[in-house]
Amino acid sequence: MTHSAIFNGAPWFDDEGRPVNAHGACIVEDAGVYYLLGEYKTDDRNHFIGFSCYSSPDLVHWHVERLALPMQADGPLGPDRIGERVKVMRCPSTGKFVMFAHADDLGYRDPLIVVAVSDTVNGEYQLLGPLDYQGQPIRRWDMGTFQDTDGTGYLLLHEGDIFRLSNDYLHADELVAHEIAPDGESPAMTRMDDGTYAIMFSNKTSWDRNDNYYLTAPSPSGPWTFQGTFAPEGTCTWNSQCSFIFPLTLADGRTVPMYMGDRWSFPHQVSCASQVWLPLVCENGRIALPEYMETWDPRTGNPLPWDGQVLDAALDSDVPGDETTVRFQLDDERRLALIGNADRTGGYAQLDIADDDGTVFSSLVDCYTPTRNHGLLFVSPPLRQGAYTATVRVTGDASVFYKKDGTRLGSQGTRVSIAGMTLLQD
Repeated sequence: MTHSAIFNGAPWFDDEGRPVNAHGACIVEDAGVYYLLGEYKTDDRNHFIGFSCYSSPDLVHWHVERLALPMQADGPLGPDRIGERVKVMRCPSTGKFVMFAHADDLGYRDPLIVVAVSDTVNGEYQLLGPLDYQGQPIRRWDMGTFQDTDGTGYLLLHEGDIFRLSNDYLHADELVAHEIAPDGESPAMTRMDDGTYAIMFSNKTSWDRNDNYYLTAPSPSGPWTFQGTFAPEGTCTWNSQCSFIFPLTLADGRTVPMYMGDRWSFPHQVSCASQVWLPLVCENGRIALPEYMETWDPRTGNPLPWDGQVLDAALDSDVPGDETTVRFQLDDERRLALIGNADRTGGYAQLDIADDDGTVFSSLVDCYTPTRNHGLLFVSPPLRQGAYTATVRVTGDASVFYKKDGTRLGSQGTRVSIAGMTLLQD
């Protein structure tokens, strides 16, 4: 089953067994291949390393292409800078792939929207500099993009400003909507089959999640109508923050908008941050994510059951060093899944998998979510035939972060609650 499944809320791994490191991301489909471009994070602090590019034939198996835009020698994406929310569109008039991103200093006091170009989606992009409007750089931060069915490109900004881009996508030509979402960030837009436009925003809670909301309009210029949340209230948008809406074509030819959201895990964004991707339901000019699917098939848009050999292993503790260990034998290739609870008191666990020659896999596992969740916490890369020992240990650390005004957010504890482990057939 797992060979065709998208796993939500668990880190993914590329074809070399490394975490898929692409956050605040977008997808570009080109010549039948999906390209995922996102923020390349570190596991210790928040600073720009580069924007990564991965390719996939099916949205499940990922191959690293390159750093599409690495750290520059100087300038807005040079050393000790921030680079976030990278988005790429192919410009119909030039054929070039145009990249947009938020650049800033480490204190978020020098915001810019920057633009870069490449002849190929997976090439190395040339940074052109700040995106301008009426001859002045756009000094904003959280951003997104939207390409309409006629090829018109739009820049979406926090607070709800929407700019129509120039014919070559290299400048902003017109401010078509202004402050339609005060205090909103991480915008993403889609156009429904009936011609209604929907734009979604997150509330401002730093790396934490909240109940995202949306507005609708007959055109990108409005008028925009507030519609409320699109996931059930209190789920914190299924414990994620909106980033992008991708038009996914299913095997039967239908195209559905796919919600792409981030489940951040500051500071350990490489090993623990994950994606939540779900098909949006569009009916009567409204959008919704009525249910959460831990695993689903991007060919059909339907949930996939997951099961396998259950291993008896349990741990419920916030005492650093407490652990549970299980020994197992594999006769074919499997993935090890951790099943347990994540909630406001959850901390980081340490997972180590070893064979007779030593450790073969090691990673942190985040057990924090603002809305309580029971289910998949982590899914390992494929493990070959052989005998293994898996150990889960309480680290005593947790995902904790602060808003710009100093407000503490994140976990209120360091508990690790593991109900068991399951060996999933690959």
